[in-house]
Amino acid sequence: MRNSNSNNSLYSIMAKKKGSIDKDSQDKESLSKSSYSLNDLPGVGDATLKKLKDAGILSVRTLAMYPLNKLTDEVGLGIKTAEKLVKTAQDVEKMGFKSADLIWEKRKLLNRLTTGSQNFDELLGGGIEPGALTELFGEYRTGKTQLAHQLCVNVQLQYERGGLEGNPLYVDTEGTFRPERIIQMSAALDLDYNEILKNITIGRAYNSDHQILLIKEASRIIEEKNIKLIIVDSLIGHFRSEYVGRGTLASRQQIINTHLHDLLRLSEVYDELAVLFTNQVSARPDVFYGNPLIHTGGHIVAHGATIRVFLRKGKGEQRIAKVVDAPNIPESDTVFTITEEGIKD
Repeated sequence: MRNSNSNNSLYSIMAKKKGSIDKDSQDKESLSKSSYSLNDLPGVGDATLKKLKDAGILSVRTLAMYPLNKLTDEVGLGIKTAEKLVKTAQDVEKMGFKSADLIWEKRKLLNRLTTGSQNFDELLGGGIEPGALTELFGEYRTGKTQLAHQLCVNVQLQYERGGLEGNPLYVDTEGTFRPERIIQMSAALDLDYNEILKNITIGRAYNSDHQILLIKEASRIIEEKNIKLIIVDSLIGHFRSEYVGRGTLASRQQIINTHLHDLLRLSEVYDELAVLFTNQVSARPDVFYGNPLIHTGGHIVAHGATIRVFLRKGKGEQRIAKVVDAPNIPESDTVFTITEEGIKD
């Protein structure tokens, strides 16, 4: 191991928190992310701590994942200070290489969030996956917002019922959140709708800048309100209306890319946090055969999402969900239904 000043300082705070531990046992011991706070890190005084918290960096794990350019540009830290702090935070969080079998053991214990439809859950390998960024895209009336409402209810269920025993944070960019729908879905599951509504945190985004700001502010309430699900409905609406013309395309895509990575970072910082966004579609005029619909946002959104699901209309209230991209799920589809009681098979 290196004997740099930063590592020596790191070892000293570990010893202070854990007692006298030799280096070998220190390497083997798994330290939970809650063991250390930001002010335990060497070099974090009152002024630096205030800057970090003002930027929404509230934990060592968040700091360990934060880009250096954002620490210098947005937080106002010097490059040397930023590098030292991030390296120390990564050492505390043990963010180096690890064996694949450890990742597999963790994934086997992963609790997934039910959609309300067994068919849909099976399509997704058990339900909505925490620690991932899920995209639902499709034309109007395909069930995107209905699914978002259902998940706001389901996330509050006990684990044995397919929930995550947590609460949702809903960023509404189109003014389509309806408490009345939550009441119907809660009643279908024999839940007290007053409690269900009380546990849902809503942020109404009025423009793209406000939408981005709400996600940056989310870290301040995730632990306080036991947030286990973040929904953005929809991701692209404000961007499509505010960035008009090909001349603004490059700027828009860069901002969306940063926004997506802010969402993905939240899913990785907090245990058992699922993040889902809905997306619109556009029609390709050059397609004469096959499906002319394509998701909006281009390759930036396609690469940013971990799991991508295309929704389309079926007969009556039936909808078809198709996984078009996922690391561990083959391209396949299934049928679910939207009823007055919510999402069903």
